[in-house]
Amino acid sequence: MSLAFLFPGQGSQAVGMGVELAETFTAAREVFAAVDEALGQNLFHLMKDGPEDELTLTENAQPALMAVSMAVVRVLAQDFNVSVDGVAYVAGHSLGEYSALAAAEALSLADTARLLKLRGQAMQRAVPVGVGAMASLIGPKVDVALAEAAAAAGALVGPCAVANDNNQGNVVISGTKEAVEAAIAKAKELGGRAILLNVSAPFHCPLMQPAAEAMAAALSGTEVREPLAALVANITARPVTDPDMIRQLLVEQVTGRVRWRESITWLAGEGGVTRFAELGAGKVLTGMAKRIAPDAEAVALNTSHDLEAFAQSL
Repeated sequence: MSLAFLFPGQGSQAVGMGVELAETFTAAREVFAAVDEALGQNLFHLMKDGPEDELTLTENAQPALMAVSMAVVRVLAQDFNVSVDGVAYVAGHSLGEYSALAAAEALSLADTARLLKLRGQAMQRAVPVGVGAMASLIGPKVDVALAEAAAAAGALVGPCAVANDNNQGNVVISGTKEAVEAAIAKAKELGGRAILLNVSAPFHCPLMQPAAEAMAAALSGTEVREPLAALVANITARPVTDPDMIRQLLVEQVTGRVRWRESITWLAGEGGVTRFAELGAGKVLTGMAKRIAPDAEAVALNTSHDLEAFAQSL
């Protein structure tokens, strides 16, 4: 059995996430305390009690989701003797790439928390609220070709690009509000449906260039080590271990496409992965993995029961 650890992205956050882990495991409490200390804020209190609108702010949601993922990683290692160095690959969806790198010890926990706080702030600042938009194109006819055609129609109005290639029937576009509206019209004309996403900024499109520059500056001064397990990167959908290349890909990822469908396809194909485990909040990536690679097993690890059952299955 070849195993890959997956780490969720923004949208999986929910008030109460990580609380059961903190109540059950010392290792989880230590992670949340370390993240709070690195950020100089009581982020765990926000995760535990809300309010939801404050937790959903990009600058809070990103480090909070990473903290839950890292709590799972540390609990698996310390309480169940399951460590990342026994995993074939790691991969994360957008901000989840930082969680994956922290899990694989390429980034320290404190550095990861600070980088994600900065990333969230820089992404929010890059485009004024209300100027940008994102939309999920869904339906059996929706694939990358349809989404690219829709984005091309949107680009006649303003910046517009395919942001996330999640899986067949679910591709996200991003750009200015007017451009995304034009892209939605084209997608419907081609047989797709569209849902405007409740996001505060148009992620993974050229409008995020100021945020990419901020991350380039921050990453240039951050120690990046070779990961214990190769990272399958969002931008290339291929494994990478070189620290300088990891830095470059993290910068490109801010404006570039999250090639999630291609990443899971590669992992289940050339990568030889037969089992995926999603570490952290929610089950979004588990569902995607099952749709993209139906012959592989996929499980979500959120609770103490999940972790115990997973460890016993290995």
